[in-house]
Amino acid sequence: MQVHVSETLRRAVAGNRVGHAYLFCGPRGVGKTTLARVLAMALNCPNRTPEGEPCGTCDSCSRIWGGHTSLDVVEIDAASNRGVDDARDLRERAMYAPSQEGRYKVYIVDEAHMLTREAWNALLKILEEPPPRVIFVFATTEPQKIQQAAAPILSRCQRFDFRRIGVSDIVVRLTTVLEAEDAPAPEDALRIIARKADGGMRDALSLLDQVLSLTGGEVDSDAVRRVLGLVGEERYLELLDILAEGRHGDVFTLVEGLLDEGYDLVEFYHGLMDVLRTVLRLKLSPDVQLDLREDLRRAFAERAEAFAAGDLVRMLSAGAELEANGSLRRSASPRVMVEMLLLRLSYLDRTVDLEELIRALGGVPSSPAGNPPGAPHPPPSRGPGRASSADEPEAQATDQPSLGLEPRARHRAAPEAGARGAAPGVGGGDRGAEPAGSPPTTVAEAWERWLESGRGVPRGMAAFLRVTEVRDLGDHVEIEPPPGPALERLGDPAVLRRVREGLTPFLGRRPELVVKAPAPGASAPTRVTRREVRQDTLKALYRKEPRLERAVQELDLELME
Repeated sequence: MQVHVSETLRRAVAGNRVGHAYLFCGPRGVGKTTLARVLAMALNCPNRTPEGEPCGTCDSCSRIWGGHTSLDVVEIDAASNRGVDDARDLRERAMYAPSQEGRYKVYIVDEAHMLTREAWNALLKILEEPPPRVIFVFATTEPQKIQQAAAPILSRCQRFDFRRIGVSDIVVRLTTVLEAEDAPAPEDALRIIARKADGGMRDALSLLDQVLSLTGGEVDSDAVRRVLGLVGEERYLELLDILAEGRHGDVFTLVEGLLDEGYDLVEFYHGLMDVLRTVLRLKLSPDVQLDLREDLRRAFAERAEAFAAGDLVRMLSAGAELEANGSLRRSASPRVMVEMLLLRLSYLDRTVDLEELIRALGGVPSSPAGNPPGAPHPPPSRGPGRASSADEPEAQATDQPSLGLEPRARHRAAPEAGARGAAPGVGGGDRGAEPAGSPPTTVAEAWERWLESGRGVPRGMAAFLRVTEVRDLGDHVEIEPPPGPALERLGDPAVLRRVREGLTPFLGRRPELVVKAPAPGASAPTRVTRREVRQDTLKALYRKEPRLERAVQELDLELME
């Protein structure tokens, strides 16, 4: 635990190369203050080993480790001693020599980010020119606040970043504590506590003490879940079955049961995100090493077979969106938010892949990269309501998520990504490749192919060029951009030359370009709306596959990401 820090400090003590100021950064409960005390013990221990280890049993070590009064080691809580007067008092005390020859004065300042800017300024001089045998250790969970309040301080300190403690290390420590208390516990119960602690050893010990207090010394998986309010895995397995089978109405029954049993829906949501992530990992890498019991691993792996990888990604995205915008935390009724999320997940089987729709209409999309012409097209990815076949190509579901169409009644994220071009396998060649397929019949089609390829498109102008009108007037090609930056930049001969050179391979000839100014009184649009992006993308798709427009109108479909 924190070996990268403890080993460096031990070698510094052994080699008499200790710095005058340290900054310990990291999450709460990962050992910052503890390691600062160990450093103070090592510096002042009369029985220190040549390797820099304190004995831990002498009077000095005992007093420092126990946090008792010591003349040479002072712990200060910056949250309650944060003013400039407190900093000046600390500076004056630091000028006095240690109590005995060969000892160090160590000042441990906890929650250092709470110090005011004026307090840091008062300490800056003593950090620049420290008295001999005086060491400062600043511990903080928010180093960025020190950067904002007193950036020069950071260059005067040796910084160590503490990591979150791994689940296995926490379990080992909890096992040691329980053996000392003569209260053994199964490893799976301790793993639940370790995962709940989220990398904090102090939190793990506090949770263990809470479990021991409320259960009278009985530590097992059910008791831990009951005390911590965690939802059992069987509930998540039940939910996965509901989603896979499309039993939308059972969502309400499941949530109602959780509330009747006293579970916190916010805690259920966090557990759901972990479960979806686990199922996706098992779907993508069946042999991946996971911190799960073997029976749970098999159960989750079986459920993973009922979902396409792309659908699991969309499920995680929908859940992450709920947390990112803070809706769940702000809502006075999280029940509705959780029910709506689960219903969205259960209706993902209504999503239609664009390639699947075109094949259903009798069209044959262009062969994707690596699939030679004439080779059979891979089967479409399936929704949560259907099991994916064993021969389904993994790359189709994971490496190239399809641009889809879905019924308008569903809520979905705005398709900014889809606005940049058609879905893989629908239109022209890959970015950077030579123009392929039949030669363009119109200048507009060549213009569209050029923009999709991205070759030679001036930086920052792709969005404007997509809404630019192009006309073939025989002896020259007329381009009419919208008012604004595009019109100004196309007035630059170098930019216009790049456009001509980029368009030439797709048009089959070197065109003479003439820029037409917009009509008088026309104004540049202030912003491009999501609706306009969707409309422009659909227009581009209609030009590639005319039958798609009829399908969108008859089936009332809308573009989604």
